[in-house]
Amino acid sequence: MSEAVVWLTIFVLSVFVGVEVISKVSSTLHTPLMSGANAIHGIILLGAVLVTGTADSTLTLVVGLVATVLATVNMVGGFVVTDRMLQMFSRKPARRPRGDGS
Repeated sequence: MSEAVVWLTIFVLSVFVGVEVISKVSSTLHTPLMSGANAIHGIILLGAVLVTGTADSTLTLVVGLVATVLATVNMVGGFVVTDRMLQMFSRKPARRPRGDGS
């Protein structure tokens, strides 16, 4: 079996496992899991920056820059989603009735 087929098989199986695992997570556990995933994405971003900094060829540099941009978008998006989830669970301040202007 060729190496490409092996990697494609691993990728497809990991997609199926990921979908099954994520679909079983309750909404109360989603926010803590997203926070952990954001920390992992930060490490991935740091790795992309370090690898790009040691690029030897133009192609490696371009791929590293694309990886850095995508990792940044992924990490910022994760923080935005986590913030919105946390806002859903926060209490809204009580409204004060408006006065008659006097």
